[in-house]
Amino acid sequence: MRVVAAMSGGVDSAVSAARMLDAGHEVVGVHLALSQSAATLRESARGCCTIEDAGDARRVADKLGIPFYVWDMAQRFREDVVDDFVAEYRAGRTPNPCLRCNERIKFAALLDKALALGFDAVATGHYAQIVEGSNGRELHRAVDMAKDQSYVLGVLDADQLAHSFFPLGDTTKPDIRKEAAERGFSVAKKPDSHDICFIADGDTQGWLTQRLGAETGPIVDETGEVVGEHEGAFAYTIGQRRGLGLKVPRADGARRFVIDVQPKTNTVVVGTEELLGVDEIHGSHTRWPGPPPVGEVRLGAQLRAHGEEFPATVTAEGDDVVVRLDRRTRGVAPGQSVVLYESTRVVGSATITRTARAR
Repeated sequence: MRVVAAMSGGVDSAVSAARMLDAGHEVVGVHLALSQSAATLRESARGCCTIEDAGDARRVADKLGIPFYVWDMAQRFREDVVDDFVAEYRAGRTPNPCLRCNERIKFAALLDKALALGFDAVATGHYAQIVEGSNGRELHRAVDMAKDQSYVLGVLDADQLAHSFFPLGDTTKPDIRKEAAERGFSVAKKPDSHDICFIADGDTQGWLTQRLGAETGPIVDETGEVVGEHEGAFAYTIGQRRGLGLKVPRADGARRFVIDVQPKTNTVVVGTEELLGVDEIHGSHTRWPGPPPVGEVRLGAQLRAHGEEFPATVTAEGDDVVVRLDRRTRGVAPGQSVVLYESTRVVGSATITRTARAR
């Protein structure tokens, strides 16, 4: 096969490209330029899109003896990931930009361009496994659960899985670093990227304030009493406890959390931990990499990357899905994604639209 190896400049994508070459594929390395003003050094950027990263990727490609290109997708990334991130917070939702990047950039824009140029597939350094099942290719969890990234890949559909490779899914991260060192890759000990790649200093609230502006509004309790003031409801997310700056404590001294964000009135609602728990989740924008479930089915539901998997009863209703958890959990916000599993297999995913206390 002719394969595009997406090379971020990190250790994972380096070993992924090498393994595809070892498997006998014709491999071309591609680094995605996602920032129109990329930082020069990693010390000044916490993500994976610096000029230094592009140089690291090129050095690995040279060592492997494969062609290497930089594809400029900065405008597409800004529109589909960065602008979407801002719009979601403006609407009072909590998005996952990594999941959106996989959906719209790496396995839409990148894969579409690769296929248009005559390539057969794209390989990445994600920790997940593809298994041939009775209904075609299936997405499964990685062997290394500490690094498993099937959650952020849950948006992929059957056609995208048919043209994807995840060569690292059967290996632990320490062994990947060991393999990189044995291959002589300079990135063998390079730190992993973390946080949101386009927010260089990690200050999400400050970054959003610059784009959405500060707008004073009330913080109220579940009865409607004003207990504090904020400078932008967009800066708060359901389940948040720190940084609330409440001026009126509860008489019983109980801790309070954000239980609702109301962007239309610029209001943040806080309440006790008891009011935070939900056990019914409604989602839309469903993606089924295989046949969608029929009727009520028992599945596992994961609500955040590297989060706990909850036993649940799931009902698919066209483009919508209802997930009823066996027990309540807290900190679930509209805009997040729910990914559904049957054992290690990803059954589907949806964007959370609302939550409720079913019982």
